[in-house]
Formats: sequence, structure tokens, C-alpha cells
Amino acid sequence: MGRKPTSAGKPVFSPSPVPQREIRRAQLDMNFENQSLLVPLFGQFDANLVQIENRLGIFISARGDTLHLEGPEDSVARARDVLRSLYDRLAEGQDLDSGAIESVIAMSNEPVLEGIVNADKNAPPIMIRTRRKTIVPRSKMQASYMRQLAREDVIFALGPAGTGKTYVAVAQAVSQLITGSVQRLILSRPAVEAGEKLGFLPGDMKDKVDPYLRPLYDALFDCMPPEQVERRIASGEIEIAPIAFMRGRTLADSFIILDEAQNTTKEQMKMFLTRFGENSRMVVCGDPRQVDIPGGDRMSGLADAVSRLENVDGIGTTRFTVADVVRHPIVGKIVEAYEGPGA
Repeated sequence: MGRKPTSAGKPVFSPSPVPQREIRRAQLDMNFENQSLLVPLFGQFDANLVQIENRLGIFISARGDTLHLEGPEDSVARARDVLRSLYDRLAEGQDLDSGAIESVIAMSNEPVLEGIVNADKNAPPIMIRTRRKTIVPRSKMQASYMRQLAREDVIFALGPAGTGKTYVAVAQAVSQLITGSVQRLILSRPAVEAGEKLGFLPGDMKDKVDPYLRPLYDALFDCMPPEQVERRIASGEIEIAPIAFMRGRTLADSFIILDEAQNTTKEQMKMFLTRFGENSRMVVCGDPRQVDIPGGDRMSGLADAVSRLENVDGIGTTRFTVADVVRHPIVGKIVEAYEGPGA
């Protein structure tokens, strides 16, 4: 303990100053073999490098095929791993966008960055291939989710918006449909308004329910060319319908996805789950904190089903959190503001 005199000349004790952890700075040069990948790696007007700089608090300068990194030692090491991972993705033919870069930056905080995507060096990487793109995990929880999609018969995917629950499930369904693992793709969700009454919608039955099912169409069009989606819908290989249309059916040789499942009643959820047939896979996606049906949480069929079935063999559950949001970083901050400890 240190001492200092008072104005009266009497000594008093004061705590010794807490030693500050020294922030060590580092510099690093990186070279890349394939110079044709540097333009997409750096981004237009070096936008990708700027994104990494801003997120990790370092300085990056490009000199020909060499990148010079400078900043806090830990941040420089993370930036090195991020750049290597992005370069490897480009070398494998994958595209980069701000969302992909953000997810790699987030995963760089894990103990082993590449261990999230490829847990075993001798094992194939975790990925889903579709007609239009190859999807790889953007968070550790997504990697676990993708493993469950390939292994379990029924999967509950719970969590906030922007975590990829429905998108990854649709990608897996499309992948299995085009490889012939299943014969049909069935996408469903409850026709429930989110806090407002839409009134009577014009048109036939398809026109009336399509607004509720639009997010499922968007995910499909992102994984398959639009003409293929329309052709497969016309042939019945892809079916998009509200949950009420599932009653009385047995869904065999199918990949079945229920979206916005928190807005089902307990009776609807039981009805839907018992549609399961031979050689099928079922994914139930929902956010337990966004229930729009009368009665709120206590009437939701999603929480009830998870509590009853979570420990049943062949049924898997993935719980996403705000840390797994893979949309724009601001989405994670919005979710945290609404659902965090102080909400």
C-alpha cells in the first residue's frame, strides 16, 4: 500500500495504483500466391480491408501483392486469420460479401477459427451445396445446426431473427432435393399477422396466403434459379402452404420445414409433427420471444413441443442467441437492445 500526507500532516493510506496491462503492438506482412484473387479479397476501393480495419482496430495497407498489418498484437493476429480464411474461401470458388466477412471476423474470436468450419483436418468441411451457391457456417452454432440437419430426423431451431434458422434449413432441403435424397420439399408456416390486421386479401387461395409465405420464397430463389423453383412448384416437387393445409396427410420422402413455429397452437404443432412419414426430415424453426397469437407464450405450440420432445432420440434442438446473428451487425445490436438483460 502507498502512503500520502494529508494537509494536516497526518499520513493516510491510499491503495496502490492498479497496474495497467501493457498493450503490445505488432506489425506483420502477408503475401498471397494467387494474385487474381486479390481484387475480390481487398474489395472494391479496398472496402473489405476497411471493414476489417474498423472491426478489429488495426491499420492495413496494400503494397502490390503484400498486405502490411499494424496494431495491437491480438488484433493483428485475428486479422491475419480472417484474411487467410477469406482468401481460402475465394480459392474454393466461394463469393465474399460484407455478411460473410462479418461472420468470419466474429468466428475469429473462437479458439480455432478453421476448427469451426472443419473440426477435423482429415474430415470434409461442413457445407451445403445448392444450384446457386455453397453455404458454409457463419457461426459456431450454425456449424452445429448444419451437422444436425444432416443427422437428425426432426430438428427444432430456436432463436432470434437473423441467425439463419430458416435459410440454412431451406438450403439443406434444396441440396437434398436436387441430389434425389428426398422427392419433395414442403415449406409451411402459420398464416398469422404480426401485430396488425391485413383484412381480406384479393385473389384466389394462393394469392391470399402468399404474403405470409414470402420469406420462404425468398430463401428458395436464393438457392435455386427462379425458373427451376417455378417448374418444381408446378410439378408438386416443391410445395409452399400454410400449416392448415397439412391436416390429414402423411408426408413421406420429403424434407419438411415449418417456419415461424412460435405462432402455432399446441394442437397445430401436434398435428404437424404427426405428419412425419418414412424417409423424411422435419425442421421446426421459430423465435420463442416473438409470439403473435392470442394468449402469447403460454399458448405457443413451439415451447410446448420442445419441452416434451427435446430428449427424444432422433430429435435435435439448436438454440441460437444474439451472438449468432449473421445479418448486418446492427441487427445483432437491435436484438440485444430488445432482448438483452436490461430489456
